[in-house]
Amino acid sequence: MVPKGVSVHFTRMRFEGAVNVETLSRLADEAEKAAKLLAEMKPDVIAFCCTSGSFIKGVGYDKEIIAKIERVANTKATTTTTAVVNALNRLKVKKLSIATPYIDEVNVACKKFFEELGFEVLDIKGLGIRDDLEIGRQTPETIYRLAKSVDKEEADCVFISCTNLNTIDIIQPLEYDLCKPVITSNQATMWECLRLVGVKEPLENLGALFKSF
Repeated sequence: MVPKGVSVHFTRMRFEGAVNVETLSRLADEAEKAAKLLAEMKPDVIAFCCTSGSFIKGVGYDKEIIAKIERVANTKATTTTTAVVNALNRLKVKKLSIATPYIDEVNVACKKFFEELGFEVLDIKGLGIRDDLEIGRQTPETIYRLAKSVDKEEADCVFISCTNLNTIDIIQPLEYDLCKPVITSNQATMWECLRLVGVKEPLENLGALFKSF
């Protein structure tokens, strides 16, 4: 997902309990601790890689998380939600359909977030999964079928939400199948990080977004 010469480094944030509004609302409490660990290797940008964890408290919450990370790490920061919004705007998306692994209460928060930013959400469907590990076990084929089922002819784009879903290999086939851009959480996050540090090299097989720096 990155050009030669770019390195990517990770640390995890503690997540306990079911994937619901209550637990997701606490996830950002771990962001500063994780950012301090990453700051030791002097990164050019740090991303808070959880979509629902950065939209769950509404518009502006992602900016609060960014401010926390930048304060403790002294570097640029972003969140997956911030990246997705910027990606949608870059591709001039007005109407979208959303596929998620979430339960209904998280989908409600997701839909509300994007609608309050002015996007028209034509449909949103979730797999109803409460267990984070189970989300990660979903096959690309399952995600592909979900994305196809949520698409609407008038949608400008299909967005597949959640950094724990294995979506990278289905982006290009889905775009061919649906004849429209497909944005996924991990794809948008990496695109945003590269853009923030001035790396704008188009990459193959990652969809329309990676041709739109």
